[in-house]
Amino acid sequence: MFEYAPAPESRSVVDLKPSYGLFIDGRFVDPTDGGSFKSINPASEEVLAEIAEGGGQDVERAVRAARTAYDKVWGPMPGRDRAKYLFRIARIIQERSRELAVLESLDNGKPIKESRDVDLPLVAAHFFYYAGWADKLEHAGFGPDPKPLGVAAQVIPWNFPLLMLAWKIAPALAAGNTVVLKPAETTPLTALLFAEICQQADLPAGVVNIVTGAGDTGRALVEHPGVDKVAFTGSTEVGRAIARAVAGTRKKLTLELGGKAANIVFDDAPVDQAVEGIVNGIFFNQGHVCCAGSRLLVQESVADRVLESLKRRMARLRVGDPLDKNTDIGAINSAAQLARIRELSDAGSAEGAERWSPACELPERGFWFAPTIFTGVTQAHRIAREEIFGPVLSVLTFRTPAEAVEKANNTPYGLSAGIWTDKGSRILWTADRLRAGVVWANTFNKFDPTSPFGGYKESGYGREGGRHGLEGYLNV
Repeated sequence: MFEYAPAPESRSVVDLKPSYGLFIDGRFVDPTDGGSFKSINPASEEVLAEIAEGGGQDVERAVRAARTAYDKVWGPMPGRDRAKYLFRIARIIQERSRELAVLESLDNGKPIKESRDVDLPLVAAHFFYYAGWADKLEHAGFGPDPKPLGVAAQVIPWNFPLLMLAWKIAPALAAGNTVVLKPAETTPLTALLFAEICQQADLPAGVVNIVTGAGDTGRALVEHPGVDKVAFTGSTEVGRAIARAVAGTRKKLTLELGGKAANIVFDDAPVDQAVEGIVNGIFFNQGHVCCAGSRLLVQESVADRVLESLKRRMARLRVGDPLDKNTDIGAINSAAQLARIRELSDAGSAEGAERWSPACELPERGFWFAPTIFTGVTQAHRIAREEIFGPVLSVLTFRTPAEAVEKANNTPYGLSAGIWTDKGSRILWTADRLRAGVVWANTFNKFDPTSPFGGYKESGYGREGGRHGLEGYLNV
């Protein structure tokens, strides 16, 4: 057996400050009526920095700054000039990508190879892509002269902090809107570093404002009467509350919420390729993915073979230090999320499903959960119905393609799905019948800034990415 030597990425590329203020009107300021909270490294429980918590008056300041910038600078600015700023931001992100990747892994817990090789290239790509749209909005298919909405309130989650920021901010700015963004309270640091990038790019003051805080801060932002657009990515429960708060107002709303994606493996699928897709579908980013393939549907005739290969592959996954370049699975983002994963996993065992995890030694400090699969799962099990948002896979079987589709659609969610088969006709037949916003064929978790992403049913409405992602920020 070959042993892996540690391959740690250096923390020295990140200049962490002891404390961070709010970013309002182009500069960092102290909160007016808020307090502060600590950002924690989930892999070690080390305090990384003290973060300002914005209150109602701080949200008012940020919205007012965004409105002034929209009316006087950004809204009237020609698209070609807005594009120059977006291109500049994209290039700076590329130049500082190593710093951003290390900070993302420190604050979030995800492996450095994911933040370095997946998140950061996509972040830069989104800004490059939407920079190209800024002077071509009349060709986006939303009328001959589409106009921006005004001030966009954006609330993002903790699983892809910087990537979700790019998904929100890049199209909003390209369309001519200004932004007030609230990052998740457990992962604010890359958003605050992005504020420094805005300064470095000489972005006009007030175009991007970042107000850190928890649920009360986000609620104050969403409910502020000076906001024209609300964009939210997060849990279905919070999404419902936002929809109720926005109902009856003039605000435009897009929601990207939870998921319980089915990854369907037919009997003619290339097993080794499918297993890699299964592992990527559920264990990428510790399963902290809205579109994670958390339900594996395997045709009965190949179920034993697929499970044997899957267990063998899982035994080779390395769990540990997120900054080690050999790590496959990092830390769970927070103690609260770890408790949620444990609760649902215990419920799976109590309801009769068979639990299996490879032998792996978890670190003593931090928030950790071993990659886990459940077999003998039925549609009635909680682990097959509720979003776990962790490295836990439920395995179900089917006999016919029609049964696979019926089981895949038997969920209140409709964000994504995967199909594994050697037959193109079967891919098209199945995809046409799946109620999911994104369907991958013989792959999983592939993203591109030119392609729209979003869901149906309790997975939300509206699309992000591609030209479709512009629609939510234009008056069409």
